[in-house]
Amino acid sequence: MYVDVVPNRNSPPAILLREGWREGKRVRKRTLANLSSWPPAKVDALRKLLRNEPLVSLDEAFSITRSLPHGHVELVLSACRKLRIPSLLDRRPSRHRSCVVAMLAQRLLQPASKLATTRLWHSTTLAEELQLQDADEDDLHAAMDWLHQRQPAIERRLAKRHLSDDAQVPCDVSSSYCEGHACPLMRFGCSRDGKRGRPSVVYGLLADRHGRPVTVRAYPGNTADPATVPDQVEALRRSFGLQRLVLVGDRGMLTDARIEDLRQFPGLGWISALRSSHLRRLVDEGTLQPSLFDATSLASFRSSLFPGEQLVVCYNPLLAARREELLRGTEREAALDGLCIVRTCETGMPAEDVVRVYRQLTRVEKAFRCLQSVDLNVRPIHHRAERRVGAHLLVCMLAYYVEWHLRGALAPLLFQHEDLEGWQAERDPVAAAEPPQELLRKKNRRRSADGLRLHSFSSLLQELATRSRHQCRMRSDAEGPLLTRLTDPTPLQERAMELWRAFPVDNTPDPAKTPL
Repeated sequence: MYVDVVPNRNSPPAILLREGWREGKRVRKRTLANLSSWPPAKVDALRKLLRNEPLVSLDEAFSITRSLPHGHVELVLSACRKLRIPSLLDRRPSRHRSCVVAMLAQRLLQPASKLATTRLWHSTTLAEELQLQDADEDDLHAAMDWLHQRQPAIERRLAKRHLSDDAQVPCDVSSSYCEGHACPLMRFGCSRDGKRGRPSVVYGLLADRHGRPVTVRAYPGNTADPATVPDQVEALRRSFGLQRLVLVGDRGMLTDARIEDLRQFPGLGWISALRSSHLRRLVDEGTLQPSLFDATSLASFRSSLFPGEQLVVCYNPLLAARREELLRGTEREAALDGLCIVRTCETGMPAEDVVRVYRQLTRVEKAFRCLQSVDLNVRPIHHRAERRVGAHLLVCMLAYYVEWHLRGALAPLLFQHEDLEGWQAERDPVAAAEPPQELLRKKNRRRSADGLRLHSFSSLLQELATRSRHQCRMRSDAEGPLLTRLTDPTPLQERAMELWRAFPVDNTPDPAKTPL
């Protein structure tokens, strides 16, 4: 059927509804109705309908009033719900709690100052999702003061989730430079940022054996690493109620003096490493013999220089050969090449496990790298009040807590091993860390098992951000309600959300019942 216009001399043309068909070489047609009395708009609509054209184009029917990136916000807030971050902060919903969740999420999306945060979250759907469209920097500062008061309770809940008696607790210390001099914590000390002439703040981090952060403490910038140990032990024993645990720290943190202090606490074990001066003493007294490493690269022994301690010596011949190429040392120094001795109290652990536990410190170091790099950008610190410096560090730590779980869930889409912990548990604890073949193949292909393009964590969030939320309104009703429409997810975006939904988290309630 079609609409036909037939000229009619001096009269208006006849508008007819006709159907046509072919008989042999001739075309036949029959008039079904006379539409001459119809208004032109109605005839036009019928003509479009018969041609299978839309009666009204989307541009004519709707106007898009605003589009905001949404996919990355959806993932991060979904992670906060599943990890019970809101109830971790406070079991009762409040504006302060929503502000802290928003600051945490913004750290992952695009870290910035508190003033910039209140601007940036309006460029995504974050403010709308948390109903904080009218929040300003004063609201965030008030929320930080609220968070500082709740920090002990928050850390106790985290410790209850991830620490228990006989737990292995890696600890480490870092620092970040500051802008200004008003805060009492800002002191000149050993700069780990390479920012000369700037004061800094020292902070210590405790984690579980998997690398999930549990507590963070701020100290003046001139605090030495060992001086933070008593405070962290106090938190573990009194604040978290842990009486039996193993503290894991590097040789710069667990010094001889600190180890003597730790011996005063029954049930408190420790794992560290010997300094090079200690190694020289062992070589001089003849305790370390080259024959120890004829058949193995790892051996356990005792020494009268370190009574009551188990010493585990590790020998890496590749490291020794590499150092020999770089410099020519004395015969005494050459005897130390490739050696590392891990020291521990009488824990009863096999030597291989002692070394593996000591290597858990790399997971805390990874947390510091994420905190200090573009992922979370803890530095520089701009706050002038000591309580807000502590709250700032806590927000960054909680953001890394969420990132740690997201990285584990999204590993199939990232340039990282999908079972790194399992691989580390099976590999030789002493040999040089060669990347596993599965990871090398993954990096060479640059594609996931599903054929999707691999990303870094930050670029994956940027890819998710391309899924937008559009606000539309009918052009015929300028005062009518706004309609919301989401961009259809790409295969990569759909896969990312699917991986997160399937990621196991201990004692997780229904995310839909966990309000933000």
